[in-house]
Amino acid sequence: MSLRIAIDTGGTFTDVVAINQETGATTAIKTPSTPSDPSVGLLDGVRKVFDKVGGHPKDLAMLLHGSTVATNAVLEHKFDGLGLLVTRGFRHLIEIARQSVPDGYGNSFFWVKPPRLVPLDLVREVPGRLKFDGSEIEPIDEEATLKAVGELVEDGVRCIGVCLLHAYANGEHERRIGELIEKRFPGVFVSLSSVVLPEYREYERAMTTLVDVLVKPYCKTYLQDAADKLRAQAGDIPFLIMQSNGGVVKHSTAGERPVTMLLSGPAAGILGAIHMAKLAGYDNILTSDVGGTSTDVAIIENQTPMYTSDSMVEHYPVKTPMLDIVTVGSGGGSIAWTDPYGNLKVGPQSAGADPGPVCYGRGGTQPTVTDAAIVLGRLPATLIGGEIKLDLAAAQAAYEKLGREHNMSAEAVAAGVLEIAAVNQVFGIRKVTTSRGRDPGRYAMVAFGGAGGLFATEVADFLGVRTVISPPDPGNLCALGLHVSDVRRDYIRTMVRSQSGADTAEIVDVWATLANEGYADIKAEGIPADRIRIEYVADVRYFGEGHEVQVAIPEGITGAAAVAHMWKEFHKVHDQSFGFHYEGKQDVELVNLRVRAVGVQHRPTIAAEDMRIERAKPFGERKAYWKDTGWVSCPLYERGDLAPGQTINGPAIIQEYGSTVVVPSRWHCTADRFRNLILETVGKELQS
Repeated sequence: MSLRIAIDTGGTFTDVVAINQETGATTAIKTPSTPSDPSVGLLDGVRKVFDKVGGHPKDLAMLLHGSTVATNAVLEHKFDGLGLLVTRGFRHLIEIARQSVPDGYGNSFFWVKPPRLVPLDLVREVPGRLKFDGSEIEPIDEEATLKAVGELVEDGVRCIGVCLLHAYANGEHERRIGELIEKRFPGVFVSLSSVVLPEYREYERAMTTLVDVLVKPYCKTYLQDAADKLRAQAGDIPFLIMQSNGGVVKHSTAGERPVTMLLSGPAAGILGAIHMAKLAGYDNILTSDVGGTSTDVAIIENQTPMYTSDSMVEHYPVKTPMLDIVTVGSGGGSIAWTDPYGNLKVGPQSAGADPGPVCYGRGGTQPTVTDAAIVLGRLPATLIGGEIKLDLAAAQAAYEKLGREHNMSAEAVAAGVLEIAAVNQVFGIRKVTTSRGRDPGRYAMVAFGGAGGLFATEVADFLGVRTVISPPDPGNLCALGLHVSDVRRDYIRTMVRSQSGADTAEIVDVWATLANEGYADIKAEGIPADRIRIEYVADVRYFGEGHEVQVAIPEGITGAAAVAHMWKEFHKVHDQSFGFHYEGKQDVELVNLRVRAVGVQHRPTIAAEDMRIERAKPFGERKAYWKDTGWVSCPLYERGDLAPGQTINGPAIIQEYGSTVVVPSRWHCTADRFRNLILETVGKELQS
């Protein structure tokens, strides 16, 4: 037996999907996470797989891993011991930050800046100066630099970010500072902005570098611990880590630049959704990953995700390439509450895993979306194969109390809560569709995550979406996504040039330099040369604009032809993004050149089921409530019992180990040979 195991570590549960490389059989399990030492939960997941399928850890061929450890370190504000070195005269770099106020604050008087990653007393200036083109004005003062670092270390700093002016154009000063710190203070973690983000805009570069060095002690330590334990049990096998750009790299590479691990869990989910939708025959999809606290949504066209380099982790900008994902505060644990004006609200506050929803019986007192689902009969009495028992009476009492505040019955207010939660998700999906000129009705929606199937059809009705796909083991789809990921590295070089004065040969030369670096790095990851692909991208804008759009160069176009395509295609991309262009009227400006180096990995074959013809029968029934029909008796099906091609007409409820899929009336559901459930409307008048 030869197993590939993928493990996605979340804050509460660690999701595991194992694939037998010989038969294509898949095994999905969940195990509690161990935040104090994530490597323990990771190895527990490996052990549980072999307990279930038999065999020995020596049968393990590859381990793929995605984690929220990096993200949680930022969200929990673990900023102690963090220091910053900047160019002399720029000490207030992160204090000044940006002039713009976040959306939702029309008046800046009401906005309070978030806590700084580094307080001003732990920021030190160092002599030395570069021009914008990377040429040296003043050399670094090594003695003064070591004195500044020594002061930070005396103040308890053990992680130092280095962000010098114009280091994106020439990283030599930063590299020398890194060498000095490593030699004199070997126990101090260091991140250099010229390595983490060689891109102009000092504030974003400094913040991304600080986030990188902030999470480095957590990630580098636990990844190495996990690798050592894994090697002791399974030998020297590939141990690959998911990044936020949707690619994987060796654990040692990820530990050196852990900022690339931020938001990697949702990225893996998108890859899993693309793969299962492809097997089901759909190229253009919307993804909706509904977890306990939030919902992550994205748009996929021609089986290709969209990318961004402008993301926020909580209040902090992180400019690393990542899949373009929009997050809304609506999930299974979202709390239902009444605002001061008497309006019913849902989220963004969440009950989390502790104490959790009222029905968990762990001390929660505020009604949640999960409580609403059990009150309405949408959920069974237990979750996760019986590991979590739900208290219907407690949830009913919580909603009776909330209902009295609105002069409504418990089931009526619970139905309203599910509807509001669905609308919150609709707003997120519209950000990636209608706000970008896309009609959501032209896409199928892949609903996954533990709560994805509970009200996917309500979301679809609001959007005019006629097809919903529920993949097998939807609560473990992020782990499955790890199995279908490629090795990926991103490279960038800031190069501000106007079209009217640009040297085409210079642009081609820089792209070639980045491509050669990417090719060498991917080859060092163990990928054969014939499976390495290089993608060229540019950040371009009109002269005078403050932000750029990305222009991708189609495969097969290289050299001067690629540069010509970039200038021409920019006007089309700008028009698609903003609804206008100035072709022939305004000069165009190149800002950054990018290269994506991809090492195409072998995709494991997922076993299809064709032989079984016996149709599953309901194993029972349960009354469920909808606001337009009231209480209705619904047949209950075990998802694993459904035969390929079997169609279930709504209303019905389909249950499995980690999730529940609700099929309302005027919808029907068909199982395909890859265990996807394809839900489609049946002549229902769609809502706008």
